[in-house]
Amino acid sequence: MIRFQHIEYLYALAVLPIFFIVYAWSRSQRKKSLAAFGDAALVRQLFPDVSDLKPTWKFMLFTSAYALLVFGAANPQIGTKLEEVKREGVNIMIALDVSNSMRAEDLKPNRLERAKQAITRMLDKLSNDRVGIIIFAGEAYLQLPLTNDYGSVKMFLSAIDPSVIPTQGTAVGAAVKLSMKSFNAEEKRYKTLVIMTDGENHEDDALKTVNEAREEGVIVHTIGMGSPEGTPIPTYSMGFQTGFRKDRTGNVILTKLNEQMLQELAAKGGGVYVRATNSDAGLNIVIDEIGKMEKKEFGTKVFTNFEDRFQYALGAALLLLLWEFFLSDRRTEWWRKLNLFGHKHAQAQPPTETV
Repeated sequence: MIRFQHIEYLYALAVLPIFFIVYAWSRSQRKKSLAAFGDAALVRQLFPDVSDLKPTWKFMLFTSAYALLVFGAANPQIGTKLEEVKREGVNIMIALDVSNSMRAEDLKPNRLERAKQAITRMLDKLSNDRVGIIIFAGEAYLQLPLTNDYGSVKMFLSAIDPSVIPTQGTAVGAAVKLSMKSFNAEEKRYKTLVIMTDGENHEDDALKTVNEAREEGVIVHTIGMGSPEGTPIPTYSMGFQTGFRKDRTGNVILTKLNEQMLQELAAKGGGVYVRATNSDAGLNIVIDEIGKMEKKEFGTKVFTNFEDRFQYALGAALLLLLWEFFLSDRRTEWWRKLNLFGHKHAQAQPPTETV
């Protein structure tokens, strides 16, 4: 396994395109200057030792050395020892509503993005717990199985959008059933489900399903996304807002938080209900409840010993810089004598006398 000890240093590679742009601009300016000086063939004869390729070689050597210096500063490391590390935590499945009503903007920037931000903050506060993601609207899908790789969770989370599920609705019960299948059915502990939804257009018997989950040892928490007062649902085309969703009679549809239903689900699931706001998504309360749960011991294979490899990158960078330093801009004598293209150099003619 290869990792970088200071991976943030790799952002310095972003300046490489700037190097190429500046170099291309300088070469272009040089060509314009030579063209203004006189005929290209004549200029080449006047300066036979000037090389067109060596400046490019020197530039490539310099940029390669710079990239290697950045890699060396980031300190690549190779894992050399794999061990099973014992960790204690719980299994957390997050069921995220991605129906169209989650586009409503009573939470900024909208309900769905606010929920995704809250989940990201929750991941930053967790340590050894395993996390999975279920997305649902009219149907439910397992987006990511339980894992302790929080980087993967954040990556999958960023790709979630209402368009990923064509069937609209809010099938909370289907999400609960799918979460039960994702947990270990033989265990009656260490399992919790966090449902993040506005609870609108509830289509199935979620209360019955949550009760079944509770009997299987799953604790169900609910987080209400939105406001009970209601707000319009924006519509978009090509990334731009075109208006608001309307019913068949042309009236603007208002989406409201079904707070009563979410409170009942949390009570039936032995968990807590919190309502998200623009200042606090309520996850601190949920995290505190998860922290009180009995922990399970997980065995995870991880690399526990890493060896530094920065010296190879720095050594190669130093060699390239030395090569660049000693590489002349002019043609070498043997190359000029080789004269592959058969150019004839102008020779000085003796002056002629005129009568």
